[in-house]
Amino acid sequence: MTLHSAPDPRRELYPFLYGDVGPESGDLAAVRDAVRQSTMTKCHDVVQLRGQLIAEYERQLVDTAREMANAFVGGGKLLAFGNGGSATDAQDAATDCISPPVEGWRALPAMALNTDMGVVTAVGNDVGFENVFVRQVIAYGKQGDIAVGFSTSGNSPNVLAGLRHGKQIGMMTIGFAGDEGGAMNGANYVDRLFVARVDHIPRIQEGHATLWHTMLELMQTILAQRPSRGVA
Repeated sequence: MTLHSAPDPRRELYPFLYGDVGPESGDLAAVRDAVRQSTMTKCHDVVQLRGQLIAEYERQLVDTAREMANAFVGGGKLLAFGNGGSATDAQDAATDCISPPVEGWRALPAMALNTDMGVVTAVGNDVGFENVFVRQVIAYGKQGDIAVGFSTSGNSPNVLAGLRHGKQIGMMTIGFAGDEGGAMNGANYVDRLFVARVDHIPRIQEGHATLWHTMLELMQTILAQRPSRGVA
């Protein structure tokens, strides 16, 4: 599904940069109207996408949250990874676990594998950038842990490699992709796949944030009813 978008999003978002309207024309009301319209269009797209994602993945979100809760209660940890904007999504996922944004939520062990620049640059330089996450999954991951890979295309080789090895050693694997899911779609090493079915990268990332935070809240609700060790 492709949501509303202009042929040239730069002109749509920032028309005053292209001479259509702007302070130099003295038409500040037109600038305000353009910004307002741009904001409303983005809000409409995001709300539409969020509704579509929740409708499509409602059951899977609950099931995944329960499986993640089981893993954490059993002593597992979460390893998240991605590139570019997806790297920040991975950082957010790990931070949400380590330092929960809601009072009363349980702090959980987690790492964002893209944050250690010494490791990322060493592995990237010595054995190839496609190995920067799998080398860390080999070092830190174990059976019962959770691997979460973010890729807007679903095709990032280093993300796929991390998920593939995580599955091989008995980790629960979760993939977040965009468009039609890319190589993650149908991959037998991805236990749970969530696809934001749009082709605009900022919308995909907003969709991933919606899915992750919904999953996180569900998981914390489940955890509140369980002991810290041993699956109830």
